[in-house]
Amino acid sequence: MARQERAIRTRRAILEAASVLFNEVGYEATTIGALLERIDLTRGGLYFHFTTKEQLARAVLDEAVTLEGVRPQAFKLQEWVDIALLLAHRVPREPLLRASIRLSVDPLSRALFGTRWPDWVAVGESLLVEAQEKGELLPHVDPAETARLLVGAWTGVQLVTEVLPGRTLSEEISSLFALILPNVASSGVLARLDTSPYRAERLLKEARSQAD
Repeated sequence: MARQERAIRTRRAILEAASVLFNEVGYEATTIGALLERIDLTRGGLYFHFTTKEQLARAVLDEAVTLEGVRPQAFKLQEWVDIALLLAHRVPREPLLRASIRLSVDPLSRALFGTRWPDWVAVGESLLVEAQEKGELLPHVDPAETARLLVGAWTGVQLVTEVLPGRTLSEEISSLFALILPNVASSGVLARLDTSPYRAERLLKEARSQAD
């Protein structure tokens, strides 16, 4: 059991180190040699887990869709909002999540591996369909279209926020919802949704304290 846990930790450390490299220099310029300089591991130790850069990139993307911190809420729209707020809180703090975005927007890696944007769209659409069935959405709202547009808008906001100082990603995504939700949520639900940029931090603390 101890050996298995050590292997899991080592694999995670490799992925995080690779993610830092992907973020710093991009997919094409990242090399196995550069990765070995960053981690306390032999080439054989690395190859036990990953034998190619391509495997590393795919593994990073496999970790991209995460619902950590999301908890059942009275409104499905709140869960939809929470996913976006949690991701906005975590991406600046977690190199692996940030690398999954970097790989998705990089033309070379996107051509090789695709993206996880369709998966995020599917997650959002599923919640919005449930919200629609519960009467939380305005009559004109199309769950598939709305889910797709949020993924595109969220990604664009994240990329711009990386290079423009002054506002955190959490603040920007909170502002994005202030624009979107009046056109999505029914009036009775809209007033009861929490889009605070500080909500995600509270949700994560609660989830992690319960896990401990």
